[in-house]
Amino acid sequence: MAGVRGRRNWIVAVATAGILGGAGLAGVGVMRDDPGGRALPLAGALSDTAAQAAPVPTRAALPSPTGPSPAQLAAQERAKRVRALDAALKKYAATAPEFSVAVLDRRTGRRYSFRGAERYETASVVKVQVLACLLLTAQDDRRALTATELSLAKRMIRLSDNDATTSLFARLGRAPAVGACNRRLGLTRTTVNSAWGLTRTTVDDQVKLLAELVDTSGPLTAASRKLAYTLMSTVDTSQDWGVPAVARTGERFTVKNGWLARSTENHRWIVNSVGRVTGPSTDVSIAVLSHGNASMSGGITVVQRVAALTRKHLQY
Repeated sequence: MAGVRGRRNWIVAVATAGILGGAGLAGVGVMRDDPGGRALPLAGALSDTAAQAAPVPTRAALPSPTGPSPAQLAAQERAKRVRALDAALKKYAATAPEFSVAVLDRRTGRRYSFRGAERYETASVVKVQVLACLLLTAQDDRRALTATELSLAKRMIRLSDNDATTSLFARLGRAPAVGACNRRLGLTRTTVNSAWGLTRTTVDDQVKLLAELVDTSGPLTAASRKLAYTLMSTVDTSQDWGVPAVARTGERFTVKNGWLARSTENHRWIVNSVGRVTGPSTDVSIAVLSHGNASMSGGITVVQRVAALTRKHLQY
């Protein structure tokens, strides 16, 4: 019996050792798998305690999404359009008289310019500068335009009347006065000539001027901005070429054009157009300056073609 009990005790001891050994192995296995290297409770308590002890991934710990953001995609698309427009304008410039163009999209604040720093004689687009200076001067005096000033301004902008412009130019104080107004408006690359039509400017300065005519935080008051818009949106129908050519159905435009056969350039033509196109999803200022055109009609074709290319590629 003692022998039997001895064998039974031996068997129980082995079995117990086997159970404990298995539990020990299981414990070792859990310890190896646990990311913190900790020994976890065994048997029935294992699952609940392990669930509480296991680290829960937070949003910050999750992998970040791959690929460009919407803003980056938009920037890439914009860069693609700009490259395409650059290429199209360079191709056209190889066969056309010299021109420059600038575009300001007021909805996005983005600007585009091609030869933006090149200086051109203004011809009659300088009349927008004269108008802005007239409005600033009246504001400084805390008064409205006189009846005479308003009549001259209407003729200057709507009909491009040169005599009216000469009269206002003189009343304001000629080139020094208009130049001082330009500095207030941020036109840093424009030089006013005593012969006002020979003032030199850039397309970058011209879109800056157009922006100041509508900027609610700029130097012009609401009344001044409204008058400038009214005059430039009601030009004579014989002069609504240039920038207006890119306006679509349902859109409105402002414009001031300039044209001059230049004796110093073998009577070839300066043809310029500056203005703004607005609509439900569009608010764009455009300036196109050109010279060396064989005819006025040829120059009109150039400025309208250039303006159309900006609309096609920038998709405003």
